Amino acid sequence: MLTVSGNTRLFLCNQPINMRKSFEGLGEEVERLFPGELFSGAFFIFLNRSRDHMKVLFWDKDGFVIWYKRLEKGSFSGKWGAAVSLDRREFIMLLEGIVPKRILPRFLL
Repeated sequence: MLTVSGNTRLFLCNQPINMRKSFEGLGEEVERLFPGELFSGAFFIFLNRSRDHMKVLFWDKDGFVIWYKRLEKGSFSGKWGAAVSLDRREFIMLLEGIVPKRILPRFLL
C-alpha cells in the first residue's frame, strides 16, 4: 500500500520511460528533469509508452523505494507533454483511472 500525505510533493514525468530502469536509472531521470529534488522526499511518477505500467520512486529517509503498478486492462489517463507537478487528488485520480472534465477547488483561499 502506498500512502500519500496531503503535503507530499508529486512529480509526473510525462515522457515515456523504459520500465527496466531501476533505482539508478530512475534517479538519473529525476536529476535530469527535476534537479536537486531527488532526496527531497517527493514522489516521482513514471509511465511507460503504452501507459499501462507505473513506477513511483521516492526517498524514504534511509533509502530509495520503488512502487510498481501494472494494469491488466486499460491504461493510465493523461497526455504526453512536459514534466508536471501533481497534487494528491490528481495522483489518486490517475491511479484510479478517473478523467475529470474540470477540477474545482473545495475551498477558496
